[in-house]
Amino acid sequence: IGLGWTVDLKKGWFVGRDALRAENERGPWRQIVGLEIDWHHYEHLYRQAGLPPHTPSAAWRGSVPVYSEGIQVGYATTGAWSPALKKYIALATVKREYAGPGTPLEIETTVDHSPKRARALVVKTPFFDPPRKRASFG
Repeated sequence: IGLGWTVDLKKGWFVGRDALRAENERGPWRQIVGLEIDWHHYEHLYRQAGLPPHTPSAAWRGSVPVYSEGIQVGYATTGAWSPALKKYIALATVKREYAGPGTPLEIETTVDHSPKRARALVVKTPFFDPPRKRASFG
């Protein structure tokens, strides 16, 4: 989950040190990533059903399957339409080999009570990181 910086693996012995060192050497088997859902494809799925696209009015939370070439490789845990970015975004936990920015994936969505898969792309997080947001001194 990106909290490796909180543990000093070089300090003396502590409970769990060997397991954490081994994990650090091989790398995590899954990672949390940002997803941008392809709006044009998402809209197309709704048009096929004769419906306007549905954007959630609030962030959703749950466990939504994420796929690569028809094989489930993880799950999205939260998502929302971002009015600031004008994009449909989500956070997902995926297998390490699918975590690189630019990796094409699919996220399950329900259109007219039927499960569909919308195209998505792994992107760097944070989704929005303007320079003015960061404090700078002197």
